[in-house]
Amino acid sequence: MARKMLIDGEVNQTNQVEEEAHFDFDLFVIGAGSGGVRAARFSANYGAKVGICELPFHPISSEVIGGVGGTCVIRGCVPKKILVYGANFGGEIEDARNYGWEVNEKVDFNWKKLLQKKTDEIIRLNGIYKRLLSNAGVKLYEGEGKIVGPNEVEVTQLDGTKLRYSAKHILIATGSRAQRPAIPGQELAITSDEALSLEDLPKRVVVFGGGYIAVEFASIWRGMGATVDLFFRKELPLRGFDDEMRAVVARNLEGRGINLHPRSNLIELTKTEKGIKIYTDHKEELLADVVLFATGRAPNTKRLNLEAVGVELDNVGAVKVDEYSRTNIPTIWAVGDVTNRMNLTPVALMEGTCFAKTVFAGQPTKPDYNHIPCAVFSIPPLSVVGLSEEQALEQANGDVLVFTSTFNPMKNTISGRQEKTVMKLVVDAETDKVLGASMFGPDAPEIMQGIAVALKCGATKQQFDSTVGIHPSAAEEFVTMRSVTRRVTAGGKPKTTNP
Repeated sequence: MARKMLIDGEVNQTNQVEEEAHFDFDLFVIGAGSGGVRAARFSANYGAKVGICELPFHPISSEVIGGVGGTCVIRGCVPKKILVYGANFGGEIEDARNYGWEVNEKVDFNWKKLLQKKTDEIIRLNGIYKRLLSNAGVKLYEGEGKIVGPNEVEVTQLDGTKLRYSAKHILIATGSRAQRPAIPGQELAITSDEALSLEDLPKRVVVFGGGYIAVEFASIWRGMGATVDLFFRKELPLRGFDDEMRAVVARNLEGRGINLHPRSNLIELTKTEKGIKIYTDHKEELLADVVLFATGRAPNTKRLNLEAVGVELDNVGAVKVDEYSRTNIPTIWAVGDVTNRMNLTPVALMEGTCFAKTVFAGQPTKPDYNHIPCAVFSIPPLSVVGLSEEQALEQANGDVLVFTSTFNPMKNTISGRQEKTVMKLVVDAETDKVLGASMFGPDAPEIMQGIAVALKCGATKQQFDSTVGIHPSAAEEFVTMRSVTRRVTAGGKPKTTNP
């Protein structure tokens, strides 16, 4: 049986029998998270003999603890979204009163019950991922993997036994881990790992960071009744997102009762009888039960022995790869957060799929990073796809048209909640092509997934306008924004046409 494989950038025919006689595996994957599992399963489906290794399971990771399913399933997107759902009910119960629900003044929240339900779910998903690998014929090893040669891996099992296997190709899919800023007392703080598994719900929380993890956990804890102070270094949270939408999110965080501290750094933490004392560079002092560091993540490459093998890393320790996810060593590849390209679970899945097609299906395929939607699961959420206004202006040859809509969601007209939904389209004035879309408000991610399909297909503003809306819904606003809010010339000032 012959199979096409990508060798040195070209698709060549190789003989499977000869390969299998020489190598233990066609592919060995280090890391069984989203990208690694996808690459392993799809490669096996294309006929490859695949092995994969992963660290033992635990909700809180370390250099020697992980779990099949990876960060997203065990200590990331999935458990976080469960907590977001839980926190959302606080506001929903308040809103229900004006809809005729006679809710008692005191409503109890059982944190430990939710925590157990969350843990049960990630254990269930861990089992599902193991079965997915088994059903695909992938051999799973529990232990720590490292690369000892261009075609050789070593797996240290739980009892310390070391196993070595040869492989035609090796894939690194070890993800990333939360980092702590190097300040005095940093050991008193927690990261997102521990935040998802706290034994007790804190009453006073300080969150340090301005990214989506910081904003999401601030929303979760506030929704559950905690006092929350959010410190971040920039003027606004969510650097990299559309500036106008960042300002909307910041206003809403404050509206929900979160105390914002822009342009602020934490410089020291100390332990006291009354809690953790926080010192800032603005000479502020606060007490908290929990301090969360959400200040970034670093690729998991330190213990892989990559330097000894000659795999090139960048200045943050990420594996350097080409457009096909191949390293400078032709037999070694990498996908997902460990490459620090676009660190999102669906992107790791895409990269794993493209890798399998490229290497084992004879279909060289580059991951496409255009029009990838994403969401910040704050309460309510922000979701975007395509270019922000700032990015559009950087890339534009001519004018950019900006369409915005700010309105009170229908549900809020009865509940009395003072919280606006904001939508935005960024359009190329010359071609009429929609370059980017943003939404802040209930159900934003569910709506934005559909908008992403339109942008991927190259939709124009005229096509949006000619689409019939669903009424009554928030989503219909995306096809009824007729008036230009402002016209902006690249490098120029906005020309407001609709105040």
